[in-house]
Amino acid sequence: MRANVVFATGLAPRVAGLRSFRDTERRDIEAELTGWPPAPGFTPRGKADQAGVRALDIALLGIPRLINMIGNIHVPSGRLVDEPGSPGKPQEPENEVDDFPVMWAAEGTIARTLPWQLDPARQPRKYRTELVLTDRRLIILGVDASAGLAPADELWQVPRASVTAIDQMAYPANGSDVRVRFTDGSWTRWKVGNAAKLVGQFRGERERVTEAALTPQQRERVAELVADPPLSVARSVGTVLPVTEPPSLDRFSDGTVAVELQVPLSNGTLQVLTRYLSPSGKDVMPKEETK
Repeated sequence: MRANVVFATGLAPRVAGLRSFRDTERRDIEAELTGWPPAPGFTPRGKADQAGVRALDIALLGIPRLINMIGNIHVPSGRLVDEPGSPGKPQEPENEVDDFPVMWAAEGTIARTLPWQLDPARQPRKYRTELVLTDRRLIILGVDASAGLAPADELWQVPRASVTAIDQMAYPANGSDVRVRFTDGSWTRWKVGNAAKLVGQFRGERERVTEAALTPQQRERVAELVADPPLSVARSVGTVLPVTEPPSLDRFSDGTVAVELQVPLSNGTLQVLTRYLSPSGKDVMPKEETK
């Protein structure tokens, strides 16, 4: 699989917008990382700054709700805009509230070799990093979006056998963070475009398949989704165009298939649409997506 990836970012008031790089004694190792350009260091927020972060969170949570309340005064038609949900409760206060390490690495360990481009604080403008997981390797690519259709550069790679676990973090509740553990005891925390898919692929809980491997009912439903994607977009975004790329298909151990469509829009962007189909072709939600 291939997905966008960066080092994760703290959410709790003390570490909001921050990330740290630690050895196993919780010592700051940022200055020891070979070839890394300088960036603002990790300084946990004081009480005054934490109060400001909380006030901003409350405001940001309240604005969408206020818009919906005003809009429903005249037409009670539901939400006009999405209301952000709670990020949930931190599960590891020492790593999510008081500190926020995205690299935990003794000297000479694998995590210390990760590329600096993964750090949002150091990434150039219009640059993104992507991960690729194959049956043999875990790879980090760099893509310079300012260069048009420039090819991706391979920034880093390790054998898949060097990765002992990839776990989805419970905080934030949207499940976008994963912890990648290496055989030497080091680990890293990433924000991934599709964390559940990465974890499922790594654990062997889902496998890439072709349409030939689907049931007749699933193939029929896939054809319906491709012909008429159930996607609504705001008028300001544009209109939905016909799907031209074949869907990505992943099958779970219970026979459920994840169908991922790249739906083009008239403004030149792509919208990813995912549906899960039971062997009978019915739309379902797999257990891994509801944790």
